[in-house]
Amino acid sequence: MKLIQAIKTFKADESGAVTVDWVVLTAAIVGLGIAVLAAVSGGVGNLSTDIDSALSSYGTTAYSF
Repeated sequence: MKLIQAIKTFKADESGAVTVDWVVLTAAIVGLGIAVLAAVSGGVGNLSTDIDSALSSYGTTAYSF
């Protein structure tokens, strides 16, 4: 009878479920961050080119480091 009780206790234990939830939530947030980075990076590149050309038209040199 002790074996059956131990199996029932093991089956009812949910202490690891919270960890799985946090791992999935963290992975979703990281994936969303990567998607936002991919969507924004093209626009940032175009904006920096526009700023460089605007500064050049005013006679100011924009240095790239």
